[in-house]
Amino acid sequence: MRKSLITTLASLGILAAAPFALADTIEIQVNNTMSEGGSESAAVERFAEYLEEEAPGRFEVRPFLAGSLGGENAVLELLKLGETQLSITGGNWRQQYAPDYDAITVPFVFSTWDEVDAYMESPSGQTLIELAEDRGGLKYFGTQHRGPRHMTANQEIQSPEDLDGFRLRLPALPVWLEVWEEIGAQVVNVPAPEIYLAMQTGQVDGHENSLSSPYTRRLWEVQSHIIMTSHVMFPWNWVASKSWWEGLNEDDQAVLTEAIHVARQHGTERERELDEFYLEELQKEGMTIIEPDVEPFRDAARPAIERILSEMADGVMDDALGDEG
Repeated sequence: MRKSLITTLASLGILAAAPFALADTIEIQVNNTMSEGGSESAAVERFAEYLEEEAPGRFEVRPFLAGSLGGENAVLELLKLGETQLSITGGNWRQQYAPDYDAITVPFVFSTWDEVDAYMESPSGQTLIELAEDRGGLKYFGTQHRGPRHMTANQEIQSPEDLDGFRLRLPALPVWLEVWEEIGAQVVNVPAPEIYLAMQTGQVDGHENSLSSPYTRRLWEVQSHIIMTSHVMFPWNWVASKSWWEGLNEDDQAVLTEAIHVARQHGTERERELDEFYLEELQKEGMTIIEPDVEPFRDAARPAIERILSEMADGVMDDALGDEG
């Protein structure tokens, strides 16, 4: 049986009770909104293991999973104040501190993780990071890849024309609504806990999410197809409290930077394994997997994409679309 993250860290002596910690031990709270058992907790576990391998007894890693210190925005505020240390956070930091540079949130702009990482290395991406540091007090370390977002449907979807009249459940994110409406879908906002019921009652014809959504929600009972659109590559991001980070010595910063790099790579690989598992299991449950030509969807979305990017900072469209821009 797989040990829980807490049990694993305790067995390593990493999760020591605070009263017994050595005076020079550095406590590191690592925050994430997901529950234990996914690629996120796997990354935290590897982070703690690496630190114990390289600097035994120097660091005490304390995972705060499932939003136990609050949602992403609450944790961002704690990081800004220096009241927590690390977070594997989603996209809220981009929208909160540098929305004019957040091309990553726009559907159908990036189709591979290489493109996402290249954007973060571009002038626009680097400005995004700098603004998050100045406005949010964040030290940015890089991305940890998540499963791409795809569609589920109760019918075969091969082209944008198949979305005519299709009722697509989306979260209330204006940029996403604008893009999907441009493609031709009829957008419906349904709270996440009600997705299954909305499909069961015919309120919606499908939704979009990573493959963990149809698997954990047993959507094969109310949906027949997976449409592999990979329309949003939405990474996790490792960030630290800048004020906390600057209080560390160079040796501690060096080993922590390397530990985060190792953890990000481990989490990315674990996510890839899980995504493959979800796809296999969904097929076993009878869902039909469709791999459409995504370019017609991107072409149909392009007017909305260009409107959105043109309203962002100068240079964002060129850095996001490259030669396409």
